[in-house]
Order: sequence, then structure tokens, then C-alpha cells
Amino acid sequence: MQLFSIIFERLPMVWFLLGLLFNALALYVGFENKMSFIYWAGGWACCVYGLALYFLQHRERPRQSAKTRLSPNFISVGATNIAPEIPKSEGEATPEETPAD
Repeated sequence: MQLFSIIFERLPMVWFLLGLLFNALALYVGFENKMSFIYWAGGWACCVYGLALYFLQHRERPRQSAKTRLSPNFISVGATNIAPEIPKSEGEATPEETPAD
């Protein structure tokens, strides 16, 4: 079943490439040929269909895969407290921080 998912993920690129090939064929045969309009229309239709498939697949894809989801008991780095600041020695203290005698 992995093979089918790989093929399914690549289908938009295949349709887009097919559209580009049809457009290149239309340029190759030239505009004086009667079939060039059909090649152009088919090429642009394949390109649009490939882009539509890509955006629909991207929209339906879950935001996070099941492999990267964290357990609810996991504590992330952002959820921890900041380490306490190391007190400065008297020589490094600024005038505002020096204790008044």
C-alpha cells in the first residue's frame, strides 16, 4: 500500500508535466497546424488540473503527522521556567545596582 500512496502524492506533478509537454508540442508543430489549438487547450487543462490536485491534497493533509505528535505529558523547552540569573560580583555591578551604605 506504500506504493499507492507514493504514486498518489506524485500525481499532481505528473499532470503538470504532461501539460507542459502538450504545450511544448503545440509550440513545436507551430500555429499554422490545425491541431496546435487542441494541444494548447489540452496542455493548459492538464496544468490547471495538476495545480488543483496539488492544492487540494495540500489542504486535506493533516497539519502534523501522527509520528510527530507529542504526548500530553511532554514538557517542551518553552514551557519551562527561565533559569535564575547568576548574581553579579560587586565589581561588575552597575551604580544603580550597588547597595546603599
